Amino acid sequence: MGDLAQKIIGFDLWHLELPVTSRRDHGIGTVEGVCEVVILRLRSEDGSEGFGEASPWSVFTGTPEATFAALDRYLRPLVVGARVSDRAAIMAQAANAVAHCTEAKAALETALLDIAGRISEVPVWSLIGGRCRDTIPLSCSIANPDFSQDIDLLARLQADGVGIVKLKTGFKDHAFDVMRLEYLAQNHPGFAVRVDYNQGLSIEEAPARVRDVAGFNPDFIEQPVRAHHFGMMAKLRQMIDVPLLADESVFGPEDMERAARDGICDGVSVKIMKSGGLTRSQTVARMAAAHGLTAYGGDMFESGLAHLAGTHMIAATPEVTLGCEFYQASYFLSQDILEEPFRISTGQVCVPDGPGLGGRPDISKLDHYAVAKAVAE
Repeated sequence: MGDLAQKIIGFDLWHLELPVTSRRDHGIGTVEGVCEVVILRLRSEDGSEGFGEASPWSVFTGTPEATFAALDRYLRPLVVGARVSDRAAIMAQAANAVAHCTEAKAALETALLDIAGRISEVPVWSLIGGRCRDTIPLSCSIANPDFSQDIDLLARLQADGVGIVKLKTGFKDHAFDVMRLEYLAQNHPGFAVRVDYNQGLSIEEAPARVRDVAGFNPDFIEQPVRAHHFGMMAKLRQMIDVPLLADESVFGPEDMERAARDGICDGVSVKIMKSGGLTRSQTVARMAAAHGLTAYGGDMFESGLAHLAGTHMIAATPEVTLGCEFYQASYFLSQDILEEPFRISTGQVCVPDGPGLGGRPDISKLDHYAVAKAVAE
């Protein structure tokens, strides 16, 4: 086993545009053509490397340009010259070095955990509490405005053994949402169905539409209205028997405290890109559980690298009980960036056993898809 007291001497960045296979509409915004991520590589004195991914979305968490700048200008000085073992101190400083930029902080903590795990020859999950599960049920989102393409995707998911789908709603009219729910009920009764508005409803239309959708008895209905409409979220929760989940209303532990106090939800989407890292995500899940609320592992528009980080977080967090959404690398990207495919088997994400994240990006792919770099050649 290597020396965790050695210093970090390398800090490299790639801003990538990754081609995607289809358009996806999510309540408040659309992704088409490419999704954008920022990849961080740390290097220690003995040549060990650790990788992390920031997966921003401009209408949700922030822009890739801001993420790149946060890492390159404000977080780099905290890291280069620090010891690999200084993760807690580095992340505490990062919290105050730049406001928000949760995706940048998530990438940083991921890379710090990855390099520490590789040097110590242990998986990341062993560094953040130990593994409580070997597999995680996978949910795949249905979000194409051309539903005929999603019909093909549903057939593929069924053949692959995926048992959970989440219907993205609120980006077209209500009739479109109802039509798709009816199609799922009639043609794919074996799927567990979830519904996610991604803040797509106004406060005026939300009560009637959410009540209507609740009649289909989905597993849950997620974030119908804008993040700051805590009062309407609480009202909707009281109106329906279906669990109401919060996503954009809850970024980190600070939001989770208020959400629980105000009674706006029955559960929460936990995302390392929102929370600012794996350990803060674990805190959100544990706070939710302490208030009798559920949690599941959400994602942004990610590559397999971010999926790996989320998988380790869920593997070490028993409070996350509703599965995960780490489908992008397999069902959305034209090509993932990992050297080896992100592992999914019969509808389950497989928790890695290898050191660090248990996988690493292909540097040639990073260079190929990069639109900006800060890499020491």
